Amino acid sequence: MRIVVKLGTSVLTAGTDRLNRPYMVGLARQVAVLRERDIEVVLVSSGAVAAGRERLGAAPQQRARASVPLRQMFAAVGQSRLMHLYEQLFEIYGLQVAQALLTRDDLRDRRRYLNARNTLTLCLQRGIVPIINENDAVVTAEIRVGDNDNLSALVAGLVDADLLLILTDIAGLYSADPRSDPAAELITEVPLIDERIWAIAGGAGSARGTGGMRTKIQAADLATRSGTAVVIASGAEPDVILRVAAGERPGTYFPAAASHPDARRRWILAETARNSRLLVDEGAAMALLRQGRSLLPAGITAVEGEFERGQTVRIFAPDGQELARGLTQYRAADLRVIRGMRSQQIAEVLGYDYGPEVVHRDDMVLL
Repeated sequence: MRIVVKLGTSVLTAGTDRLNRPYMVGLARQVAVLRERDIEVVLVSSGAVAAGRERLGAAPQQRARASVPLRQMFAAVGQSRLMHLYEQLFEIYGLQVAQALLTRDDLRDRRRYLNARNTLTLCLQRGIVPIINENDAVVTAEIRVGDNDNLSALVAGLVDADLLLILTDIAGLYSADPRSDPAAELITEVPLIDERIWAIAGGAGSARGTGGMRTKIQAADLATRSGTAVVIASGAEPDVILRVAAGERPGTYFPAAASHPDARRRWILAETARNSRLLVDEGAAMALLRQGRSLLPAGITAVEGEFERGQTVRIFAPDGQELARGLTQYRAADLRVIRGMRSQQIAEVLGYDYGPEVVHRDDMVLL
């Protein structure tokens, strides 16, 4: 069994402005117990910025609404401090850790994706615990994954994880915001992430982190479609990692929506442009689902969101159901021009073409 555990800043600091050493010792202990049971664990850890703030003794006004350069400076200082602390604590239990810093570009490029996969797989085979974070010290808005929730889902697909455990400062997904609605109830299982789930996911998270419940639902959506079950639970629960690994379901459980796809299809899913939507007509929808055809510009009725050539876009039927995801040969601006046209017209209208298909069948994953 292989588990990816995502640790939010609010969990590692226990809601304070300092890393919580006793909590991190307990974390190392739980991972050590799982390793003795031949369960492999990958950690996706936030906390570099918090560690940097702590080390530099940042004033309260620097903690709130810090600029991107300031946060990157905190991360540059804090990343080595965070890893040194992990190394010390895991060494108590005889475990070696390895650091991996990732950006969206590492997962967008096919060769670098496979290199990262090979490195992490070899670490696990050698009994080493990989600890992964987004490279906050250098990333920009254009290449940033956006938060460690989504990064954890990408990593779960990267290493073929059986389970993704997202630990946060709330017990799971509620029917409403429990901070403002006392009648809110915990949702213990979500068989399908539909519009109702997105509607109740909410927005902002804690002041110390960057992700709210919505980013956790995004992560659950990606992970379950990649064949990984997900649990969102409170990091304050005693021995929560051990309990989840043993089959308990504290918090909210999302069963895997599909079996593990092959490596190329996992990579296609990992590169999904978040807000992309290609709406197709009924004929195109049937051609995709029943005839195994590629998506041509003639079948596209609307283009929403911004994306570049080579990114994964989401394809929707006229009734709003998501049909597939696949690598687009054309950027959003081009598709708005050629949608509804015959493939033979592409070069004439754009002045160039990358082939007759918008999304080739070999680069598509049906949902």
